[in-house]
Amino acid sequence: MTELERKQRYRSRAATHVGAVRKLNEDSLLDNPSVGLWAIADGVGGHAAGDYASQALVAGLSRIAPQQSAMDLLAAVRQQIEIANANLRAYAANEGLGITATTVAALLCYGHHYAAVWAGDSRAYLLRDAELRLITRDHTAVQELVDAGAITPEEALHHPNRNVVTRAVGAAGTVEVDMVQDHLQPNDVFLLCSDGLGKVISDEEIAATLQGMAGEAVPDYLIEKALGRGCPDNITIVVVECLG
Repeated sequence: MTELERKQRYRSRAATHVGAVRKLNEDSLLDNPSVGLWAIADGVGGHAAGDYASQALVAGLSRIAPQQSAMDLLAAVRQQIEIANANLRAYAANEGLGITATTVAALLCYGHHYAAVWAGDSRAYLLRDAELRLITRDHTAVQELVDAGAITPEEALHHPNRNVVTRAVGAAGTVEVDMVQDHLQPNDVFLLCSDGLGKVISDEEIAATLQGMAGEAVPDYLIEKALGRGCPDNITIVVVECLG
């Protein structure tokens, strides 16, 4: 598959904003339909140089060239995540920062297949046949409590530890990512977002927006809506439409 063929198969739009409260945007994004690769990285709060961490990871992913197979693309993404993990560990040690880390949620599309790779609480959604599904699972302390039945999903929204991530690139000597993969279908729409979106916009609102307007209008619309609600965090959105 040539770069032109990839561009013709996908239509994507991305946007990021510092939010209504923060002074620094620690989110970074990649929008590269010519490779079939999109990603969001969100510098982990509570640690130093989150903006550096997310930018370093995205810079590595942006160096990936078009690959010869889906497996090659996946291997290249995994390699860049591992390189970023090692580099962030070294950077934090050299600068005396303790930990410098970032979440990641990446979407890979090749041929008739897609994969989502992630660590942390940045998310990937899939809208298919008018149904929105969260295809990632947050790596957070609160999600573990929900999975254990200790609290409800509604209680998780306001839990004091809701921002504590349990996995991130740069947080440990070895980075552990999760992955889901499946076949692509015509008219599939993916949405990647940092956790700032979910703090003020519900999944139901995301679904209604994706179904009610063209994909290229969605990121700016949802960001404006989040800002109108006083979004307390950085917010980044990437929307990818599978055209055929």
